[in-house]
Amino acid sequence: MSMNLANFPWLTTIILFPIAAALLIPIIPDKDGKTVRWYALTVGLIDFAIIVYAFYTGYDLSNPDLQLVESYAWVPQLDLKWSVGADGLAMPLILLTGFITTLATMAAWPVTFKPKLFYFLMLAMYGGQIAVFAVQDMLLFFLVWELELVPVYLILSIWGGKRRLYAATKFILYTAGGSLFILLGALTMAFFGDTVTFDMATIAAKDIPLKLQLFLYAGFLIAYGVKLPIFPLHTWLPDAHGEATAPAHMLLAGILLKMGGYALIRMNAQMLSDAHAYFAPILVILGVVNIVYAALTSFAQRNLKRKIAYSSISHMGFVLIGIASFTDIGMSGAMLQMISHGLIGASLFFMVGATYDRTHTLMLDEMGGVGQKMKKVFAMWTTCSMASLALPGMSGFVAELMVFVGFATSDAYNSTFKVIIVFLAAIGVILTPIYLLSMLREMLYGPENKELVSHTKLIDAEPREVFIIACLLIPIIGIGLYPKIVTQIYDSTTTQLTALLRQSVPSLVEEVEVASRYDLPVKAPIIK
Repeated sequence: MSMNLANFPWLTTIILFPIAAALLIPIIPDKDGKTVRWYALTVGLIDFAIIVYAFYTGYDLSNPDLQLVESYAWVPQLDLKWSVGADGLAMPLILLTGFITTLATMAAWPVTFKPKLFYFLMLAMYGGQIAVFAVQDMLLFFLVWELELVPVYLILSIWGGKRRLYAATKFILYTAGGSLFILLGALTMAFFGDTVTFDMATIAAKDIPLKLQLFLYAGFLIAYGVKLPIFPLHTWLPDAHGEATAPAHMLLAGILLKMGGYALIRMNAQMLSDAHAYFAPILVILGVVNIVYAALTSFAQRNLKRKIAYSSISHMGFVLIGIASFTDIGMSGAMLQMISHGLIGASLFFMVGATYDRTHTLMLDEMGGVGQKMKKVFAMWTTCSMASLALPGMSGFVAELMVFVGFATSDAYNSTFKVIIVFLAAIGVILTPIYLLSMLREMLYGPENKELVSHTKLIDAEPREVFIIACLLIPIIGIGLYPKIVTQIYDSTTTQLTALLRQSVPSLVEEVEVASRYDLPVKAPIIK
């Protein structure tokens, strides 16, 4: 039995099971959505259980390479394969996807409009999102990346707010426009050289000249920059979040933004490492612009959803700085920030949805003192906001600290550049508590808004909502107190990747050799 399980196609099952289960939804007898939601939740839980089991039994933490690999010929003439695998970059994000999508299905309990279609799309997304992290074939990656857009577009445009069609159209134009660069890049890399192949490992081994690498890197940066979102390609995100429902928020903030960060590490850094040496300072600067600009913009927002959406953009800036740090701790911090923000972003947006269901407003001016009637909501809002402003003891603090230390100790940049960047990023870190605490003050403290209280019954959080937030807070606090729970999953992969990136910066390689020969301290210029 154990022999057969070792060769069991775990990843293919994890991807296809929710999609296959979604196809059965139309034939389930159900009028008001009560059966379908339990069905969708059960499918989500089973799939998450399979992910955890496959990870627990088939994944070796000390191995930096791809594991759980499966490959089936699909179009052999083009060397197109259904090829999936998970290494330290993919595995934590696959676990995160299973966890957050299952909770998002539970957050969708109040959905009564077209429930069958809604849960069908949720399950289809479940498989599609995991596929993005697992596939190891460039063309397949492009296809699942595109597939992912359709359910999000439909969920936004059918169950969104008043300007839902505008937001959904903007989302699809930005992301599909960016995806063209993925297709062009994939085809260029596949046809370059003597062999035509879409296999990522084979492409990474090709000797692509630097000029072409720089072009490809720039194209991928635009495509993944839209998803991440990097300033100035970020404007679809506040619009999409401004109109989305709670479950769509949780998926957007928890998983979709991570696809951009993951692809940047997987394709830009890992496959185009020589070009990465030239683009790294640009990534650092873009990261700082994200952190400071989005924090300042978040300040000015009066709409609760948009406020949190901008804080999401701000937090993703740390991922860019970590990717470009050329240090183990910086790269590890970037991965941890993606996972941590996935949990924190999902919890904040779920709270926004829960608050809107009660007050029917998103404007901070109209709330005022809603914490008096809703003690549990008050406690949950405060805890989730503390996690977002990187309170020590929560995951955000460890992740941001690792990125700071990783960048500050990097020998790839000169000290002036590092001081300026660290100073600016620190401003962003100081702004975060200011706008989050002032948001809590306006929303929950102070005198009650008489008009609001007279129209609506402010009911406190129900057990389902407390359970969802508890599920998100346990890993947030767990990672904050003991980050190794997560970092050990990907450390061997990120260490190997950092070593590869350092080889592509001549100054780092030469200096280390000279220094080790004469036992000198290493000082490096900003990347040449």
